[in-house]
Amino acid sequence: MANDKYAQVRLISKPENMLKTIYTACRTCYSADSPLNIYDCESAQDKEKMLKLIKRVISSGHYSTIEHIQISFAISNISRACSHQLVRHRLMSFSQKSQRYVKEKGQFDYLTPDTIEKNIELKEKFDNFMTKIADFYLELTEAGIPAEDARAVLPNAASTSMVASLNLRELIHLANLRLCSRAQTEIRILVKRMCDELIKEEDWLKDYLVPKCERLGYCDEDKSCGRMPVRV
Repeated sequence: MANDKYAQVRLISKPENMLKTIYTACRTCYSADSPLNIYDCESAQDKEKMLKLIKRVISSGHYSTIEHIQISFAISNISRACSHQLVRHRLMSFSQKSQRYVKEKGQFDYLTPDTIEKNIELKEKFDNFMTKIADFYLELTEAGIPAEDARAVLPNAASTSMVASLNLRELIHLANLRLCSRAQTEIRILVKRMCDELIKEEDWLKDYLVPKCERLGYCDEDKSCGRMPVRV
């Protein structure tokens, strides 16, 4: 499936004063003043001042200061295989479309990996196989088998949707890992679109929501794509 048919992502929630909130957390750690006074006295016009401190604190590894920022995304048109990878990030929260309570009717939606899409013969076999699965699923449910049991035949390719939430520290971690060129195509596209949605509103994050090799200056993976020098 072409890239433009992969994940549909929308940023649906983030703090209104993200920068000011992080700045207040950073200042609180090093100031005798109260967080309330710091927050109230700081003007939104002092963006460069706030960014200077925030970047210095993050670069020092003081990541707890960005954990206060919770972000939520509405995500649709990803495969169950992709969602299974995403839920491994255990600091995220998910509300996912249930295959137990949502019964499929007729041909279910599914995603075809690009590598299969490019092979005309295999693509046809793939589609035919998805149709056979859909037919058998329908046969099961029409015979009175509950959807929660009939779903046992549905494949990893079946599409799903969810609301996913995470704090900013975890989003940076997610981006650093899943934007790597060695990550699977589908989850790489999903995470890139999540990051792009946030960067539209918080452009200062573009330097952090990148593959980890861009932040480290080297690759620390066992198998490198060759983009960056390998750590010795």
